[in-house]
Amino acid sequence: MSVEMSKPVPRPGILDIAAYVPGKEHAPGVARVYKLSSNETPLGASPRAIEAFREAAGHLERYPDGQAIELREAIAAVHGLNPANIMCGNGSDELLGLLCHVYLSPGDEGIITEHGFLVYKIQIMGAGATPIVVKETDHTVDVDAILSAVTDRTKIVFIANPGNPTGTYIPVSEVRRLQAGLPKHVVLVLDAAYAEYVRRNDYESGIEVVSSNANVVMTRTFSKVYGLAALRVGWMYAPAEIIDALNRVRGPFNMNAPAIAAGAAAIRDQAFVQEATSFNQMWIEKVTGAFETIGLKVTPSVTNFVLIHFPDVDGKRAADADDFLTSRGYILRAVRSYGFPNSLRMSIGPEEANRGVIEALGEFMGRPA
Repeated sequence: MSVEMSKPVPRPGILDIAAYVPGKEHAPGVARVYKLSSNETPLGASPRAIEAFREAAGHLERYPDGQAIELREAIAAVHGLNPANIMCGNGSDELLGLLCHVYLSPGDEGIITEHGFLVYKIQIMGAGATPIVVKETDHTVDVDAILSAVTDRTKIVFIANPGNPTGTYIPVSEVRRLQAGLPKHVVLVLDAAYAEYVRRNDYESGIEVVSSNANVVMTRTFSKVYGLAALRVGWMYAPAEIIDALNRVRGPFNMNAPAIAAGAAAIRDQAFVQEATSFNQMWIEKVTGAFETIGLKVTPSVTNFVLIHFPDVDGKRAADADDFLTSRGYILRAVRSYGFPNSLRMSIGPEEANRGVIEALGEFMGRPA
């Protein structure tokens, strides 16, 4: 027997997948580190969510509710939805993976955009299908480019709205145009992880589009504005037929009990959400203005992060800035893998971190802010 056949071998295509690499967390030799690389909220979780988590942690011997009824009902109450059309998961990543597992087969195609979330490509390839990458326009999803890429092999389309790492969005009119132009058997996935931060009258997270169509789903997360990234809590709003299909293959207890309890308490505390989004809006405007003042380009963002573009000049490129900032304890996200080799993404952090990055980049550019 050959060496190759004497051990388990993954099915074709698995080893072609580039594993997801999170943003770095450490700055060796620096006493105080500010992690601004993962779009986590600087305000943390709602005190009510923390209290609910602690209470649930007193009963760890019990299996969780396999239907996550408390969380689904809390989400439904806040958003005015039917709990039967809501599915919760171990982060929205799990739900994205289930969608690919259920609706893609080898030979199928899934469409993603050039600067879209890397997990889409991973999940499409993991299902044995082929990712088709389409261009964006001005760092924004291009509906016409997506529609032009559709073939008889297309089964799913992913768009992040708002986008990550760009922070841009398309209005609901464009989302509707995209849905109308797709074949009815193609699943349109609207990843609205940053929806709570958007303050634009022409934006809609996807709830309205899902409610009026049989082939659209919306995914959301508790990892951003709700501050529950450590617990991995995500949810999806979808037609009943899609919910039913995914429920047939998901794990029987895919969410832990403390996460269910904390998520339900977090979404009920909308006053805390308002505090977090107001803080974010103030600092998005401040850091954008400050970076532009010192000669940096910033993609206009409706989220809790900004994409900063650096000069193509020796000593002033993104990699140089990354080293400079890391040495001072500020960790931003390099986004070369997203198609931005000379840019960094900065999450809005606590006030002292935001001011520190502004000051440090001013020094780096030789133009104090």
